Amino acid sequence: MTEARTQTGFLAGKFLIASPLIGDPRFDRALVYMCSHDDEQAMGLIINRPMEGLRLPDLLEQLEIADWDRANDTPIFDGGPVDRDRGMVIHTDDAGCGPATMHVEPGIGLTATKEMLDCLVSDARPRKALMALGYAGWASGQLEDEIAANAWLVCDADEQLLFGDDCEPKWALALNKLGVTPEFLTAASGHA
Repeated sequence: MTEARTQTGFLAGKFLIASPLIGDPRFDRALVYMCSHDDEQAMGLIINRPMEGLRLPDLLEQLEIADWDRANDTPIFDGGPVDRDRGMVIHTDDAGCGPATMHVEPGIGLTATKEMLDCLVSDARPRKALMALGYAGWASGQLEDEIAANAWLVCDADEQLLFGDDCEPKWALALNKLGVTPEFLTAASGHA
């Protein structure tokens, strides 16, 4: 279990990079930003899967958020297979909703309230934000087991990759942070 932890204990604020051994098409070439991780559970958002045909202004209009047309024209992301009708916003911590904002790591927060949706169209909006529907979740020990089975690689997150506009290369760019070239990954595993 300890291999899946950082020096601070857990993986919140890190990226999980799906390996070819993931064995689950829902996570094929996924890049997950870990929002929380402790002894009991883990939760993250897939940040490289924009939902086709759904943009932030469209969703805010559907939700009847005042001034929806002031929202940045950014995609809504398929955050994962759990609670797909629940929206969450990862954002820089220059804006937040008090105790409703969970601080993931220095500079980054996660908020899942209507107040954050209102904030996204205000003059006090965060410098960078990404909205996702659904999330990826793991029960106690499940993520650690998947990492031990080489289903996930772990690397440091960075704001540029987290909030970058071009989603297609995010998975490969995260692998490059580890010095791994995507073309050399295989679905075969071995033991020395």
